[in-house]
Amino acid sequence: MRIPIIKHVTKFVEKHDSDYIDETITVLEELAEAPGIKEEELEVMGELLSNLYGALEVQKMIADGQTQKEALNGFMKRVTGSIS
Repeated sequence: MRIPIIKHVTKFVEKHDSDYIDETITVLEELAEAPGIKEEELEVMGELLSNLYGALEVQKMIADGQTQKEALNGFMKRVTGSIS
């Protein structure tokens, strides 16, 4: 996951709507199941999906009253804690 991408998508959601991100996630998940997809293409799609899901989580935390910085820090602590 990359914080700059998550921040950028979070700002997009603030300007527009999370429905765009939900639909993008649906398309990427469908593409991942297409025949002939190469491993490196799956890795790129997986990275994009992780960032999109992360941005939606951060956006929910912001909607619940956290600042963007608090939400990003809290999210990344949760992610790194689950990897350890």
